[in-house]
Amino acid sequence: MGRSGSVPALLFFLLLVICCAAVAASSTMDAPNEELGVNLAATKNQKHKHSGFSQAECPGACQYRCSKTAYKKPCMFFCQQCCFKCKCVPPGTYAHKEVCACYNNWKTKRGGPKCP
Repeated sequence: MGRSGSVPALLFFLLLVICCAAVAASSTMDAPNEELGVNLAATKNQKHKHSGFSQAECPGACQYRCSKTAYKKPCMFFCQQCCFKCKCVPPGTYAHKEVCACYNNWKTKRGGPKCP
């Protein structure tokens, strides 16, 4: 008799767990980025996070940009010069210049890239 009374309780418990899982899944599907701390509506309307630097922020951004090069002094010099003019430093230590058009398009007299 103990078994016949526990089967409906077990079925009720399983149904409750399935319903709770379905509700939790549907609420995370609506806004999967909020639990990661990302608000896509706000970031779409903002500038790229690597642009809009003030002159005080340029040395720190260029320090990271030039961190893996063997030519730190010239890299820092030109990166800061570019950052002061363009108010932008591309992400990472290499490439990704397409993020900052001014940084990407500034050329030397010989036609090579001015900014590292």
